[in-house]
Amino acid sequence: MTLYLGCPIWGLKGWVGNFFPAGAKQRDFLTLYSRRLNTVEGNTTFYAVPDSTTVERWRDETPPGFKFCLKFPKVITHQLRLRNAEAETEAFLERLRLLGDRCGPSFLQLLPNFSSRNLQSLISYLGSLPSDFRYAVEVRHPDFFSVPAEAALDDALRARGVARVLFDVRGLRSAEPDDEATVTAQERKPDVPVRFTRTAPFTFIRFIAHPKVEANAELLADWAGRVSGWLAAGDDVFFFLHSPTDVLSPLLARDLHHRIAALYPLPPRPSWSEEPSAPKQEKLL
Repeated sequence: MTLYLGCPIWGLKGWVGNFFPAGAKQRDFLTLYSRRLNTVEGNTTFYAVPDSTTVERWRDETPPGFKFCLKFPKVITHQLRLRNAEAETEAFLERLRLLGDRCGPSFLQLLPNFSSRNLQSLISYLGSLPSDFRYAVEVRHPDFFSVPAEAALDDALRARGVARVLFDVRGLRSAEPDDEATVTAQERKPDVPVRFTRTAPFTFIRFIAHPKVEANAELLADWAGRVSGWLAAGDDVFFFLHSPTDVLSPLLARDLHHRIAALYPLPPRPSWSEEPSAPKQEKLL
């Protein structure tokens, strides 16, 4: 049972001088990141499947034990809606194989209009995937947060050992929309209720934070209690911390690690060259 703690990206200019050492170069961001946190969400694969050389470089720049959790390409989930996607799926799986032991669970983020009427398409698609990888599914349609569709979804995922992504937007939704980044994040992130349902031998959480670190304290304390219990039960836990610009995501990761470590024995958090305090807001790379 391992806690994998990470951010949605591995490189941000706003991390230089706090999470990353002063003067860090963009070409070194992945190496620096992977020595500080042990997993990352791979949203880049949602937009395009990288070439083999790129994936091999990702693998070689990270240490043993690091995990990439890559998102299924949107051509599969959004354009083809999980149908007749054999060629696109094989191309993506080929890249996962190149990661070797750096490959963590990959996740499908379904369209907001992918409802319970499409559940059979999801079941069929999951059934076509090879069993030597781990998968998670994030649903966004309101159907999947009410009975009986929710129970049918959970049963289908559980039967296949696929995790339901636990998507928590409570922090973001509680924020006053008084800056552009928060307004944009609130517009883009679905307003769905949080769930704590476990359908696989691992747990996959995406936490979308309030833009002020301290405003997330109560939620992170609750998550720390749940995560420590899941670790004690033998689960691997993958926990990703988002914020409106993600500048504060490492701070949130440090906070959560501290809270979980107070409840469950964790390996020491790797040292950061300079402890992050209050990095200024920056645009994503």
